[in-house]
Amino acid sequence: MSTVTASSPEKERGLLARIVATPSAGPLLVLVVFCIIFSLINDRFLAEQNLSLILQQTVVVGTLAIGQTLIILTAGIDLAVGAICVLGTIIAGKLADGGYDPVLSMAVAVVLCTASGAVAGGLISGLRLPPFIVTLGTLGIITAALRLISAGGAFPVDDDFLGWTGNGDAYFGFVVTYGVLGMLVLYGAIWYLLNQTKWGRHVYAIGNNPEAARLVGIPVRRHLLSVYVLAGFIYGVAAWLALGRIPNADPNALQTANLDSITAVVIGGTSLFGGRGGLVGTLIGALIVGVLRNGLTLAGIDPLWQDLITGILVIAAVAFDQLSRGRR
Repeated sequence: MSTVTASSPEKERGLLARIVATPSAGPLLVLVVFCIIFSLINDRFLAEQNLSLILQQTVVVGTLAIGQTLIILTAGIDLAVGAICVLGTIIAGKLADGGYDPVLSMAVAVVLCTASGAVAGGLISGLRLPPFIVTLGTLGIITAALRLISAGGAFPVDDDFLGWTGNGDAYFGFVVTYGVLGMLVLYGAIWYLLNQTKWGRHVYAIGNNPEAARLVGIPVRRHLLSVYVLAGFIYGVAAWLALGRIPNADPNALQTANLDSITAVVIGGTSLFGGRGGLVGTLIGALIVGVLRNGLTLAGIDPLWQDLITGILVIAAVAFDQLSRGRR
């Protein structure tokens, strides 16, 4: 009896098919294409200082996108990510400025951000209200509260601990801040939760079909609440990273954070319909947003056009996701 072995070209085609089928392969290709285009437009794009700047500029949006990914995986959406993060910066800055211990001030800010996520999650899981409406209402409430707390104006936050995440070390001209390291640690921790624990498998199951998940014994409401609580905690950590990036508490900051975080998640391959996607793609998506804004700035493109292009990318990514779901 003779055995037939696959030829080398067939093996190569099989390997190529597996690579193409990887959810993060498409976003990675987009990232590489953007880098090539912007490096041809401006030779400063690939300079160590500029690449380091892109990574630092990605820290806040990239961290917010972690929480956004968790929520979108459950077929929800969070329109208050930027407002909750700004709430953390305002509270921490106000308390530290008032003479309170900076560690305690940051801890209180993170707790309040977590509580904001818990309230939204409670309304969504307990009363079964639409995530869009709940988070939109949360956005309005927190935005008004921020203006009242800060008296409508920005103020500097010069405490060393609150700005510590902006410090870092240089390696051959490439600066790596503690904020960047913190973001990567968060990605690793939440990736582990999603991919290596029962909790993560339940999150995907709820996003695919909440009724089916309930019928097999998954406590859907409790898991939904835990997702929003964890997302709120992540937004609080992002507030600390934001103070390290820009040591200034401004109620009008991060106005594009909602769009940018959703863009990073959707471009990264996570479906807005829930149940499909992951954090590797989200990280690549966040880098795409950072590269796009940085490259367009170096090219002298007006920021309004940058927002327009970002919006087009979101619509294109959602349309592609819809078409792929239809084919499946």
